[in-house]
Amino acid sequence: MKPHHDKKFSSTEKIRKGFESVGYICSQQMATTLYLAHHLGKPILVEGPAGVGKTDLGKFTATYLGLPLIRL
Repeated sequence: MKPHHDKKFSSTEKIRKGFESVGYICSQQMATTLYLAHHLGKPILVEGPAGVGKTDLGKFTATYLGLPLIRL
């Protein structure tokens, strides 16, 4: 992620409030995962059955960061 996103990922609480501002309820576990992935520079692999919210997580992350979502 680009450096200007550092403020949006400065704490798990900031992540949770930011996601809430774009309409996504982010759990503490997810906020912690996003925080660590950002600060360690690592990707997140999200897996699970259909309908659990994998795509929504990607969509709302892109919205929160103001970035386009590219689905492969």
